[in-house]
Amino acid sequence: MVNLPLPNCSFILIALVLTKTLPIRAALSIPRSTDILEHVYSLPSSDQEPAMESIRAIERTAMAAQKPQPGLAALMEYLEKRGVRKGICTRNFDLPVTHLLSTFLPGHVFAPIITRDFRPPKPHPAGILHIARKWGLEDGGERLIMVVICFYSPYLWSNLLWETDANTISKVGDSIDDMTAGHHAGAATVLLVNEVNEHLKEHEHTDVCIGSLDDLISVLENGFEAGDECFEEGEARKGEEVEVGGV
Repeated sequence: MVNLPLPNCSFILIALVLTKTLPIRAALSIPRSTDILEHVYSLPSSDQEPAMESIRAIERTAMAAQKPQPGLAALMEYLEKRGVRKGICTRNFDLPVTHLLSTFLPGHVFAPIITRDFRPPKPHPAGILHIARKWGLEDGGERLIMVVICFYSPYLWSNLLWETDANTISKVGDSIDDMTAGHHAGAATVLLVNEVNEHLKEHEHTDVCIGSLDDLISVLENGFEAGDECFEEGEARKGEEVEVGGV
């Protein structure tokens, strides 16, 4: 079990997952076990853009359902007061990200912002490691921690990642792709639990669980011991169909 003290946090990365995958999988006629973007990239070149546009159409509809997670404003105010730099890593295209920022986070600066055009996408850790390098973190994900956020929308999920002086990187996300990307980048992972992602509490890529974004502030102030909160309700579920490759 790893102790993760987090005072003096200086960077945070929001890794957004803004669209529920079920309508996209239905539109593309693919099962949960198939990665959405890998499927699109495997199509003949003439079919890739129509497939991407069908995904974008669903994402544009989902934008109207975006709702802020309780505690988001308090967390952003805390990060602002602490002078924490913020970035974004997502499998969505840029319009839903811009809508989210302009609607719920006006005045907050996020840079860099990595969207679907970056390859390889999550669950590969390349996007997280790319941002770490942009921030001058030559040790990659060793200085990051990951935390998972849901925006209480039928479609919307989000993730947070930050660099701290305690040599940890934190990532906030809501899908297994996000948790796996953070884990393989060397980050500690923190799950913001909801009724959709509750099963991930027991996943091997989840280190700590929180119930509200406000809880994240005390984590940043006081640190935590990875593994304490996620394994209290028995063994991880086995034999379940795993959904991979959301957007």
